[in-house]
Amino acid sequence: MPGLTIGDDLPNLEVETTHGKMKLHDYVGDSYTILFSHPGDFTPVCTTELGMMAAYASKFAERGVRLLGFSCDDVQSHKEWIKDIEAYNKGHKVTYPIIADPKRELIKQLNMVDPDETDSTGQKVPSRALHIVGPDKKIKLSFLYPASTGRNMDEVLRVVDSLQKAAKHKVATPVNWKPGDPVVISPSVSNEQAKEMFPQGYDTANLPSGKDYLRFTNV
Repeated sequence: MPGLTIGDDLPNLEVETTHGKMKLHDYVGDSYTILFSHPGDFTPVCTTELGMMAAYASKFAERGVRLLGFSCDDVQSHKEWIKDIEAYNKGHKVTYPIIADPKRELIKQLNMVDPDETDSTGQKVPSRALHIVGPDKKIKLSFLYPASTGRNMDEVLRVVDSLQKAAKHKVATPVNWKPGDPVVISPSVSNEQAKEMFPQGYDTANLPSGKDYLRFTNV
């Protein structure tokens, strides 16, 4: 089965973390939250990823985004692993909580079981997934990577900017969009509405079809 995906509700599970027990919905609160899972502690790709997430933590905080890690080992293992993560990543502190799931119960309830990967004892491990959860506790965006491929934190930051801009304005971000680039106006917005919503104006691409659906503006 696939894991959590866009539009799904985040289950309101009680979890044990490096910051103590918490309910997922309480942690999300009214913020965007990035939930990112890892196959296991003391593994090479995961160590680089959690370290880079720590290095980017202030950038996510500027955007009002909370971070929540997930790995199947216990809390004490996580705390020992954090020492390696911080040492490797030049001292950037891991200030976000990491969920523990030594009994492999949460990965089933969150539907995050990797169909192929197992640990050294043959037990199933979490997929390398990353979900961006909205303030409404729904999954807004999901990445799913194989164990061999580490995530790109610049891309995670970029899609956070895209999601927040789309939620604030009736726009979408085109291919290779970066903050500061023009955005496209949603097809659900009529030209009359666009004039009111975007007083700074917008440009319509001249297309062979003669249709005026490709409208660019800056917000």
